[in-house]
Amino acid sequence: MVPSWPHHPLSRRRALTAATGLVAGAALPLAGAAPDASASSAAATYTNPVIWQDFADIDVIRVGDTYYASASTMHYSPGAPVLRSYDLVNWEIAGHSVPVLDFGAKYDLNGGRGYVRGIWASSLAYRPSNRTFYWLGQIDFAKTYVYTATAAEGPWSRLTTIGTAYYDAGLLVDTDDTLYVAYGNTTINVAQLSPDGRTQVRTQQVFTTPSSVGTLEGSRFYKINGQYYIFLTRPANGQYILKSSGGPFGPYTMRQVLLDLRGPIPGGGVPHQGGLVQTQNGAWYYLAFVDAYPGGRMPALAPVTWTSDGWPVVQLVNGAWGTTYPSPAVPAPPRPVTPMTGVDTFNSTALSPRWEWNHNPDNTKWSTGNGLTLRTATVTNDLYWARNTLTHRIQGPTSTATVELDHSAMRDGDRAGLALLRDSSAWIGLKRDGGVTRIAMVGGLTMDTNWNTTGTGTELASAPVSGSRIWLRASADIRPGAGRPGTFSYSTDGTNFTRLGPDFTLGNDWRFFMGYRFALFNHATQALGGAVRVTRFELSTP
Repeated sequence: MVPSWPHHPLSRRRALTAATGLVAGAALPLAGAAPDASASSAAATYTNPVIWQDFADIDVIRVGDTYYASASTMHYSPGAPVLRSYDLVNWEIAGHSVPVLDFGAKYDLNGGRGYVRGIWASSLAYRPSNRTFYWLGQIDFAKTYVYTATAAEGPWSRLTTIGTAYYDAGLLVDTDDTLYVAYGNTTINVAQLSPDGRTQVRTQQVFTTPSSVGTLEGSRFYKINGQYYIFLTRPANGQYILKSSGGPFGPYTMRQVLLDLRGPIPGGGVPHQGGLVQTQNGAWYYLAFVDAYPGGRMPALAPVTWTSDGWPVVQLVNGAWGTTYPSPAVPAPPRPVTPMTGVDTFNSTALSPRWEWNHNPDNTKWSTGNGLTLRTATVTNDLYWARNTLTHRIQGPTSTATVELDHSAMRDGDRAGLALLRDSSAWIGLKRDGGVTRIAMVGGLTMDTNWNTTGTGTELASAPVSGSRIWLRASADIRPGAGRPGTFSYSTDGTNFTRLGPDFTLGNDWRFFMGYRFALFNHATQALGGAVRVTRFELSTP
């Protein structure tokens, strides 16, 4: 059974302590109207999850004929990926709203660690008056940061820091261009920002969640047909909505949108905590996520209709969130989106936005352009403390990562390889000791629920290697549930692979929030100076 929020009634804030962007003024379709199917679509139906990769706490908007979404990334850097789509079904990663986690030394693995901190539920909006994208999110329950860009792929830069921590915020650009933020946990507040978005003008409590409902958070803020809506999640099995006809500060009335709804991923949780978006022809959709550990939280899409008195209704299939639905009727895309799987040879001078570092990297210790060179950046025997570990989301339900690696510049004490990385981890890679390099499979890298290291790893198998080049492979089954396996193998010719070590059992505890990732690493245990070069990475599915 997958651990889920209903079994853990604490909010995310309390759990840690213990261990909009719609086009404003958009018209509603007719009450109960089905999504318009008159426009052509590349496929007659789509299948959920629309992305079988870990993208949680989704905010989704449309700007013209393009859809954008953002997601949580916690301690990974750069943070807050911006996803782009032309049909709400096929998505690519365009960039990141937070270029570096410059919120304290712990995000540099300098005297502290930022695991399960950093980029939580945040908001993405577009302001037509200045043709600018806005990202807004709180960090460490202390302050709120606002970043802006004129293009979704960036460059993004920090606009301001606000002293109020807008927890699980939703940013609204009103029809008169005023900026409002809905935020809070159980007690829901609305703040008004200054016209330049740099300061808070006022904030006011607008709603207190009834005790019969429990926790509400994850605000998304909309204005539709003159009505103000705050879309809220009950973690992790419900979705509610507040509506006000009296202005952004209320008064609000509440209605349940869904509760304990069967989701589209076998063994997964209830779709929740996402956003509403309207297509060019007036149809509405809800892009939520499904708890699906050990892989993480996967986006799922469902059509929405509206009652005559202005409340959203998720369209179900046999009483559940559908596995398939008719595809959104939208114009033909201008181009195919960039796949989230495939080959990367690191020939560009910049990393693809598919990649995120475990904490901020030391930018003097890596380079691309002729493969990816990782020079040792940390002397440690603990991978969780090692800087410049580069991560890639795993594609579900099962996928395989294969890397080609030149290890000729490793030095004694260096450890380099390919990991399945989470709070319980394992890896296959190279150990260089006493002038000899060998291949090893290592398990038993563990953290406790305060994210302190409790195990730095035990070698479970090894083999001799010769030459300077090797291929490493990790496969992962991230279907929801306990006991899912990860396996490791290696090759000396890139064709014939040999299994190494036992199956690794992926952990599926929800409290780490982020799902498993493939991770490329190179760290020293004796002294800096060594390096490896990754000349090819391939993420493939069966």
